[in-house]
Amino acid sequence: MLRHMLLSKIHRATVTACDPNYNGSISIDKNLLDKSGMHEFERVEIFNLNNGERFSTYVIEGKAGTGEIGINGAAARINQPGDLIIIVNYGLLSDEEIKKHKPVIVCVDAKNRPCKKK
Repeated sequence: MLRHMLLSKIHRATVTACDPNYNGSISIDKNLLDKSGMHEFERVEIFNLNNGERFSTYVIEGKAGTGEIGINGAAARINQPGDLIIIVNYGLLSDEEIKKHKPVIVCVDAKNRPCKKK
């Protein structure tokens, strides 16, 4: 049996830009993608801590070191720069894989730089 399990999470990232005229997706600083193990074009779910909205989209790689977290397309209407969000991805794991699996949790500071857990 395969189960949907959390693979990784970027916790309390700050939205840096919103562009409703873009075709969709979330752009994420390449450094955060590398640290979290998320990949460009991978499906992710986003939870907005400011307004409770939840949505899914796919990742676009942002420029490394910029702290970019850009919400594009229709979702730009339910988010705004400065909002805090959680970005998660899931995978299908077997019962054997689950026994060894530990999700990657990346906490970030106000500039979307990785920091230690509080």
